[in-house]
Formats: sequence, structure tokens, C-alpha cells
Amino acid sequence: MSTFEKVKSMLVEKLGIAEDKITLESEIIKDLGADSLDLVEMLLSLEENFGVTVSDEQTESIKSVKDIVDIIDNK
Repeated sequence: MSTFEKVKSMLVEKLGIAEDKITLESEIIKDLGADSLDLVEMLLSLEENFGVTVSDEQTESIKSVKDIVDIIDNK
């Protein structure tokens, strides 16, 4: 399973949205309806599930699903 597929699955579970609405270009807050608490919870899950640490700078730069995938793939 690709990183994108894993992140997408997590977003479906956390946000309760349809899988087909999530693309790499989807913006987490604007397009997927997440709020800042959703984003924090998601990042904690990412750190746990992928064994990565997301810095505060990286957290502030996350806008799209691709941003999350890039952080994971670059670790």
C-alpha cells in the first residue's frame, strides 16, 4: 500500500468522508473540512503509525494531502 493510500485511509477514518473525495491536491481544511484539532490528532496518528516526527515548522506548512505524503516519504 502506498503512502498516499495509507494517508487517505486514515483521513477517511478520522474525518468520516468518502475516499473518492480525497486526492493529493485536496486541501485538508478547505476541501476536506478538517479543523485544527483534527489536524493535530491526525499528525499524532501519523507520527505513531509511520514512525516519523513532524516538526512545528512542518505542521504549519501542511495544507494539502500531498504535503503530508511528502513529509512521510522524506523521512
